[in-house]
Amino acid sequence: MKLLDLTLSPVLNLSLDDALIESAEAADSHSEVLRLWEPESPMVVIGRSSPLEKEINIAHCHANDVPVFRRISGGQSIVTGPGCLMYAVLLDYRKRPELRMLDQAHDFAIRQLAGALSRVGIETEMKGTCDLTFKGRKFSGNALRCKRNWFLYHGTIILDDFDLDLISSCLGEPNRQPDYRHGRSHESFVTSIPASATDVKSALVKQWSATERFDSEPLAQAAALAEKLAAEKYADPDWLSKVP
Repeated sequence: MKLLDLTLSPVLNLSLDDALIESAEAADSHSEVLRLWEPESPMVVIGRSSPLEKEINIAHCHANDVPVFRRISGGQSIVTGPGCLMYAVLLDYRKRPELRMLDQAHDFAIRQLAGALSRVGIETEMKGTCDLTFKGRKFSGNALRCKRNWFLYHGTIILDDFDLDLISSCLGEPNRQPDYRHGRSHESFVTSIPASATDVKSALVKQWSATERFDSEPLAQAAALAEKLAAEKYADPDWLSKVP
């Protein structure tokens, strides 16, 4: 597996994940990839089928210059920013055919994430479909995007430096709630973990055996596609506002 540790602008951070899976699907040969990035400012990211007006406090986001984007994967809306570590793994179904079953894909990816965090002394528990919890509270939400030969699994890891108040300020009530939430507010449901981004990154690299840097040629191709997607798709108001 190749490593891509690359933080870009807010919109390019999202469109690069999109570009990675599209590039891999179109290529005759492509490496599996672990991508890591750290948001430099707050942003809201809504799931592919999330209702914008219900899940997001649009007025607050606009008033405080918090951009809102829609991602290619499902799941609920999230707030991310400084103090969060974002990751994505691009995996080849042809090497891992058992992961075409969604429950097995979730289980495998979350176990890998939990295994990485155990390396830095954080003991976690999987809850719901694909959440990781610490002492009964959620700190990591995850989602996936499936294509014919490849799938992308990505998510967020909330670390101690993240401003948790951003969540209740920027988000409304989720469209769906996992049973284990038990109606808890954002403040009592979400937490952070006591670990540094540097240590968690190192643990993820070891867990996934991402020992080589992502090659320059496929990176250039993905970066060019990310720019195109950012301009033509992610900047399109219809992409943000319309639920499929």
